[in-house]
Amino acid sequence: MTSSSRPTLLVIAKEPVPGRVKTRLTPPYTPREAAALAEASLTDTLHTLLGVPARRRVLVLAGAPGPWLPPGYDVVPQCPGGLDERIAAAFEQCADGPALLVGMDTPQLSPAHLAPVGVTGHDAWLGLAADGGFWALGLADPARTGALVRGVPMSTDRTGAAQHRRLVEAGLTVAELPVLRDIDTAGDAVSVAARCPSGSRFATLLASLGETVR
Repeated sequence: MTSSSRPTLLVIAKEPVPGRVKTRLTPPYTPREAAALAEASLTDTLHTLLGVPARRRVLVLAGAPGPWLPPGYDVVPQCPGGLDERIAAAFEQCADGPALLVGMDTPQLSPAHLAPVGVTGHDAWLGLAADGGFWALGLADPARTGALVRGVPMSTDRTGAAQHRRLVEAGLTVAELPVLRDIDTAGDAVSVAARCPSGSRFATLLASLGETVR
């Protein structure tokens, strides 16, 4: 990957505050445990992206950064509005070259999952989630993001398909990244932890909590 093709990497996240993140993990976990799991997932994601070639790394954050934030990231606040508005605004801050946005809910993410980005000659990259959403969206020309993202229904089991359709209808060539499961429920957490790489903070914390979900 040449330096000119390296994307800006965006992570869109919420500050891991008890009662405000991963509320669907309670029960079986307490709000404090759910927030700790969210923090571990976010931290794993941020550290993984440090190993991915990039022009710039940006955390698009609702809330304030904490000691979990490693060096190497710029921090910008999320704009008000729905998730589609917040995603579009995040891309619009880096309209000078390719950009890829990921969420905080896939700690099993590895650099290999992102290998196609910036080297395939595609206009867009989309990583679908197992629940019907998407975990990653990349654009070779982020200046077009508004028309490509705003108005796409978010947080449904058709979000990924709707986003893919929007990209294709705009005439973009779309490269599909691997399908990943993100963390919404305790069952998701167990499944994702089993796929995390060695040393994962998320998997280690989940195991220490001792909760078995079937």
